[in-house]
This record gives sequence, C-alpha cells and structure tokens, in this order.
Amino acid sequence: GDGRGLTCAICLELYLEPVTLPCGHNFCGDCIRDWWGCRDKACPECREHFPDGAELRRNVALSGVLELMRAGPAPAPEAPGPLAPVPSPVCPLRRKLWQSKEPGTCACAEACVRWAIVGTPCVHVSTCACLCERVEGARAVTALSRVSAPCPSLGPPPTHLLQDRVCLCEACAAQEHRGHQIVPLEQERALQEAEQSKVLSAVEDRMDELGAGIAQSRRTVALIKSAAAAERERVSRLFAEAAAVLQGFQTEVLGFIEEGEATMLGRSQGDLRRQEEQRSRLSQARHNLSQVPEADSVSFLQELLALRLALEEGCGPGPGPPRELSFTKSSQAVQSVRELLTAACASQWEQLRGLGSDEDELQKLGTEADAESQDPDSTNSFESEAPRDYFLKFAYIVDLDSDTADKYLQLFGTKGVKRVLCPINYPESPTRFTHCEQVLGEGALDRGTYYWEVEIIEGWVSVGVMAEDFSPQEPYDRGRLGRNAHSCCLQWNGRSFSIWFRGLEAPLSHPFSPTVGICLEYADRALAFYAVRDGKMSLLRRLKASRARRSSSLSPAIEPFQSCLDSHFAGLFTSRLKPAFFLESVDAHLQIGPLKKSCISVLKRR
Repeated sequence: GDGRGLTCAICLELYLEPVTLPCGHNFCGDCIRDWWGCRDKACPECREHFPDGAELRRNVALSGVLELMRAGPAPAPEAPGPLAPVPSPVCPLRRKLWQSKEPGTCACAEACVRWAIVGTPCVHVSTCACLCERVEGARAVTALSRVSAPCPSLGPPPTHLLQDRVCLCEACAAQEHRGHQIVPLEQERALQEAEQSKVLSAVEDRMDELGAGIAQSRRTVALIKSAAAAERERVSRLFAEAAAVLQGFQTEVLGFIEEGEATMLGRSQGDLRRQEEQRSRLSQARHNLSQVPEADSVSFLQELLALRLALEEGCGPGPGPPRELSFTKSSQAVQSVRELLTAACASQWEQLRGLGSDEDELQKLGTEADAESQDPDSTNSFESEAPRDYFLKFAYIVDLDSDTADKYLQLFGTKGVKRVLCPINYPESPTRFTHCEQVLGEGALDRGTYYWEVEIIEGWVSVGVMAEDFSPQEPYDRGRLGRNAHSCCLQWNGRSFSIWFRGLEAPLSHPFSPTVGICLEYADRALAFYAVRDGKMSLLRRLKASRARRSSSLSPAIEPFQSCLDSHFAGLFTSRLKPAFFLESVDAHLQIGPLKKSCISVLKRR
C-alpha cells in the first residue's frame, strides 16, 4: 500500500515505535509522550481521557508491518490531483500549535486542533481567532458572519456559500460537502446587501439603547458607591458611640464595685482594728494583774479594776459578716446587658438579611388575631381598659408561706420577699423549694374567682399559679414557674413581659407596669394578667383553652403557644392551685398588693 494508514496523526510520518492507547488509536511513542507532557492525558484524535497511571503498550503487529515496509522498495510518488491532500493548510497550523506547547483555550479550538491532526483541510479554522493568530498571514473573521478565508491550496477562490455561511471552493463543495445546500456567492451577497440597511439601522438603534443604558448604569454605580460610603461612615460613627456607651457603663460598674468594696472594707477593717485593740488591752491588763506582788493590795485592786473595765468596754459579740454584698450583683447586670446586646444584634442582623421584618409584622398580626379569638365577654385588647373596682369584688388576700420559701429568699412579714446572696437558715420543711428561688402563697384555690395584685419593685420577677401537689424538689430546669405542666406565669425579664406555660414563651408588647393583677377563674378555667394603673386595668393576656380555633399562617410565633394551651391548659385546673412567685435575678424584689384601703372590706380569705 501507499502507507496512508500507517502514519502518525501527530507528526504525519510513518509510525516510529508505535504504541496503542486504550481507545484503540495508534501514535509514535515519542510523539504521544511529548503531546501528553504539555496537555491532559487524552487521545489527540477522539479526545478520550485516561487516568494518570495509564500505560502505553507497544503495538507489536504494527511494528512488524512497518519494518517490512521500510525494508521494501519505496512507492512511486503520486501526482497530486484536484482533491489530493496538501499539507500546507494543515502542517503550519499544527506545527504552530505543537511548538506553542499550549492546549486549546476553547471548544472550537479543540475541534480545530483535532481537524488539523487528522489532516482535514483547514477551511473552518479561520473562524477561530485564538488559533488564527498563531499562523502568520491568517486573519480572524468575526463569529457574526462566520465567513471563512479562501482555500488557495484546494482550488480557485470560493464561489459557493453553504447555509451555515461558510465559504467553500469548488473542490470542497464537490467532495466533503456533497449534497449540502449551496448558493452562489454573488447571489448570497446580493441578498445580504439588500438587508444591510436594516441591519445597520438595527445596530444604530441598539447602540443608542446601549448608550442610554450605559449612562444609567454609570449613574447607578456612582449612587451605590456614594450611598455605601455614607452608610459606612454612619455605621462606624454609631459603633463608636455604642462602644463609648459600653465603655462608660464598664467604668461605672467597676467604680460601683470599687466603691462598695471600699465602704465594706472600711467598716470591716474598722471592726477588726477595734477587736484587736481590745484584745491587746485585755492581754496587757491581765499581764499587769499577774505581776502585782502578793503584799501589794492597793495595786492588786487597781489592776483588777482596770481588767474589769477593759472587759466591759467591748462587751457583746462583734458584728458578723454582711448578709449581702451589694456589689456582687454587678455581674448579673453586665450579663443582662450582654444578653440584651446579643439578642438585639441577632434580631437586627436577621432584619438586615430580610428575615426579621416580615416575621415581626406577621407576629404582630398573629397577636391581634389571637386577641380577637378570645371570649367576647372578656377584655381582649391591650388598649381597652376595665375599672379596677369590678375585680376587687373577687379580691383575695395572699399571705406568703414561709415553709415553701427557698433559702435564698428573705421574707418581710407575709407580704414582701427579696432574693439575697447569703442563704437563710430556715427550718426544714417538705414543702420548701430547694433548687429554685420560689415561694407559694398560703391556702389552695379550687372554686370560684380570685383576684390579687403584685407590685414589682426590682429585678426579674415571675408571678402566677402552681399546682398544690407539685414537688418542690424538682430540678431547676423543670421546677421553675411556667416551665412545666403544673404552673403558669407572667414574667418580667427586665425589658418585656412574657407568658410561660409548659416551657413555651409567648412575648407580649405591653410596656412595663409595676403593678400586675392576676385573676384566676375556675368556672371558665382561665387565667388573666392585667397591668394596673390609676384605678384602671389593661389586659396583658387571658389564657384559656379554645375548643375550635381557626388556623392562620399569619401568626407563626403565637400559634404553637395557643396550640399548647388548647391541648394542656385545662389540665392545670384538675389540681388545687396556689399563688406562686419566682424571683429570677439576684436583686429581685416584690410586694403583695397594693390594694386601696377603701376596698379592704371586700377582701376575704378563702
């Protein structure tokens, strides 16, 4: 044969030490190794990729055939015909690509490389600028027209045009594109020249649109940059002010600690100094008495009198340690600030990301819908107010039960309670809380309607009811008021009111009211909390299980709480209930009452 099937697609020469790839194609061993040295391991013909560990196996059969061909007479040169392959349009491009040692940079480049390797005429290559620029004299044609350069090696200038707008010579049209739809070049030009004015007009219109769009985009970019710069400046200033506020608060708190320390140290050190001086005087007087001679009665009487005077001077026990160090609540205050700051930062960040504002609005709508679903005969609006005298008909005197008070609660009679730092040595009682700073009221409630009031003096306070049979030895996480199925409460956490039941929280938007009214209605199995001010009462929340409730997607934060009430709140009234109080922070302080003196006559113990 003429050896056309025994040439390497890379060097276009007869195979030298041919090797076979896993895909079945053959190449010279050195050619494929050099090719893979600067490209991914893929077949140059079919582009199949191989793993890095792929081995090149020598094609023994093909090597034998090549040895026989090299040993025989060389074939006579064949005269080039009109369709004979001429290497000029192929080899220069392939050589340029080979010498650059760079892989193709686009899909069309890879396709053109493949065409160049297998010897396909390069009439299509001129449409790819990334390859044409590597061949001297080549000119890239825009992709819009996709009109290729002439094929001088294959015949006269192109006179035909395919529908894909590729110029062909007579030889290519008759051989490779046989059967394709072809139109004369001049005819196609005439058609395109007729459309030229429309194209140019469309181009002008589009350029005008782009010009206006570019001007608008530039203004938008400038506006964004200026707005961002101004916002950065404002944010930096506000952060600096916030940091200054925190720094000032830190200075005040540290000063408060130092002042408290100095005051208490001065008092304690003064007591220590007086005790040491008294002990020294007693020791000296005792020593003087022991040194008096037996015969000196006058000196004996004098020294004994001095000893007695020194003994009487400091009669009585010295002052004990302070029951409460006022400055130790500073950490609680700072912790509250930290929690507030953390919650505020998280909330504002959610709103910045677009997750908070809508939810807040939905929660507000849910709160209003929840208020509308309450009993029609009850006060169901934060804005509406009811006369306090109506509730005083059901007034109930609450006396704090000292046998239930936690050791860190100090009672003031039966009406006041404050949380302290030093434990109080209360007598042992099976009803005393051991893990939570809580206290119950005396007497259990089981029928009728009851109303009492609580004044929040300081700190975080929760007020509500608790089942009489609830174990006071429950751990802190389950024993707190409102964190179980046996109690319910209204909590003031220093910044807002919340309702707690079975560990679920329902935030309220009502501002702080120092006086809170609690109304327990056994007949309706309902519990209501009111803000009391100037003889009028504003409903904070009335809790009651509803038989049928309209589902609403507008109240995601409220619906779970109401669902919990619907399922479990009625069970709270299966036991006798007691007024309950939880003093959550170290400085918490509350007082039962106040009730008007004119209403004392209607108060009754049940």
